[in-house]
Parts: sequence; C-alpha cells; structure tokens
Amino acid sequence: MEQNYCIIMAGGVGSRFWPFSRNDRPKQFLDFFGTGRSLLQMTYDRLHKLVPAENILIVSNVIYKDLILEQLPEIKENQILLEPKRRNTAPCIAYAVNRIKAITPKANIIVAPSDHLIMKENDFLETIKVGFDFVEKNDCLLTLGIKPSRPETGYGYIQIDEGETNLRRVKTFTEKPNADLAQIFFETGEFFWNSGIFLWNLQTIDNAFDLLLPEVATKFNSGKEFFNTDKEQEFIDEMYASCPNISIDYGIMEKASNVHVLCSDFGWTDLGTWGSLYEMSPKDEHENVTLKCKTVFYESEENIVALPGDKLAVIHDLKGYIVAESDNVLLICKLEDEQKIRQYVNDINVKFDGKYS
Repeated sequence: MEQNYCIIMAGGVGSRFWPFSRNDRPKQFLDFFGTGRSLLQMTYDRLHKLVPAENILIVSNVIYKDLILEQLPEIKENQILLEPKRRNTAPCIAYAVNRIKAITPKANIIVAPSDHLIMKENDFLETIKVGFDFVEKNDCLLTLGIKPSRPETGYGYIQIDEGETNLRRVKTFTEKPNADLAQIFFETGEFFWNSGIFLWNLQTIDNAFDLLLPEVATKFNSGKEFFNTDKEQEFIDEMYASCPNISIDYGIMEKASNVHVLCSDFGWTDLGTWGSLYEMSPKDEHENVTLKCKTVFYESEENIVALPGDKLAVIHDLKGYIVAESDNVLLICKLEDEQKIRQYVNDINVKFDGKYS
C-alpha cells in the first residue's frame, strides 16, 4: 500500500452544470445530495481506503487552493499541485507524475477525476485492488471500462478485445457517439463506457510521455531538479502556459500499444451534466427529481428541480425540463437541450462581462 499513489484531478469548471457550478465554486466542491460531503471529499474518502493520505495529490487551478484546504484538512499544502493555467489532462497528469518521480523511483498510480459518483463502493475498491496488482506486474496502461446500462451519447466508448477475463486489450477508443451508434455499441456487448479512471506504474507512464508526448515530457524534464523542492511552483508558473493543451486520452491512451481495460460494474456515474444527475437521482411517481428544495407538481413529469435552501417550487404542465436556481441565476431549460448550457454560459459571459459565470 505504501507504493500506491493517487492523483485526483480537481481543476475543471463544470460549466454544463451551471448555474450550480460556477467559476468560484465548481461542481467538485459542491454537496449535491445533502450528505455533508462534496464530490471532491467523497472521491478522497473513497481512494484513501487504498492509498495512504500522504500519497494523495490533488491537481487543481491555483484559484481553488483555499477551497481544497478547507474541504480536505487531512492533506498538507504541498500535496496540492497548482496549475497556473488550464492545459487539459495530459499536462495535469505529467505534473503529478513528475512530483511522484521526485519522491520515489517506484510507484503504482491511480488517476481519478474528482466529480464521479460511485454507488457500489466495495465493488469499486475490489476493482482498484485488481488494477493495482496488474499494473505493478505489467508494463501496461490500464483504464477502467464501465459496463453500459443504456445507449448513452454523453460518454466515450472503449471497444474490448476477445478474452475470458475482465482484463482485456483495448481495440479502439470512440468519442461520444450519436444515438444510432450508441444503440449499436450497447447491443454488441463489445463496448464499455470510458470512465476516465486510469492506473499504471510510474515507469510505464513516464515512458509513455517520452514516446508519445515528447513535447510535454520535454517541458517537465527541463526542470526535473525542481520537483518536490521549494523551487517547484516557480518553475511550474513559468513553464506551464507553454504546455500543449491536450488530453491524456488523445495524447497517450489512443496511441499507445500497451493499453488494457479492466471491465467493471460498480455503479459509476460521471456527474458531468444535469442529465446524468437526473438519471441517477431518486424520482417520484411521475419521474420528477427534486433536489435541495420542496416541490409540488401538477400534470408535470420527467423534470429536475434544484433550488436553494427551503424554497418551494410549484410546477404546472411541464415535461422534461431543468429548473435550477443558484445565487443570482435562474435557469429554465429543456433537459434534452442541456448540451446548449455551455453555449449559454459563453454568451452570458460576453454580454455581462463574466458577472454570472
């Protein structure tokens, strides 16, 4: 267990969850379900069962440092790796990998987003144990594939190779499909949702960066003597903006020849949109979801209503809508049009100079 390390990615804005998720307090810092724990805290709690507290690194934007320290008092300040600019997941992971490399020459690493929901935690922990054991013994990049429960257009897919065990070679990665293709993927049984959770050993991922993303590896290697020292942040602040903006999926996982998938089923949801929150939330007899407020519905169905505090919403003759209020913003939008929310936010930023973002 002492060689297990964890990288939690917590720098996203979550604009598709606007207006609950805002620039100053994105979705990973929110308690969506009234449990008293945010998505970030739940992620930390879950992974701490397999990784020592001192081996957990949180990578985030510099503006969220105080929020992270407030929500995770268990960790030390130097366990928060601060990105001065957002540069997608490949530089984010490269930063954390180089920090770990400066601490130890040998480590097994799990990389996890901070905004996922896991319903079957014991199954998740057993899956991660299998994954850690596999990457410790094999020169492989491992991703967790989730058995699909429906033809979902909001997730990427992994096509698995033939085999008898849950550990398979990856045949193809596919970006978010249209509805017809998602239906085909669901029916074949060969395709799993791409969870965005990865495991590998330190040497394997370090080699992968050198081979497949040398433009990123070179940037970090140029300051290798600064990692895990008091000069690290200064180096990152000067270098980071010049890093390519590229995802780990596109930069490494889709190109590497040693990628495997661990086929899994542990009640996983990527809480990326109002639709995903609607899908996993308890519903009334008319398929309405109520979060953090009181509601009375008349001739209404398949809505999600989220209002602050003790507010009451009276909804009449509405079907398939998001009704969400947070601070100074009220959003009323068709659930099927939720992908437009990001554009709404962009338009509002231009019109009101970022006041409501």
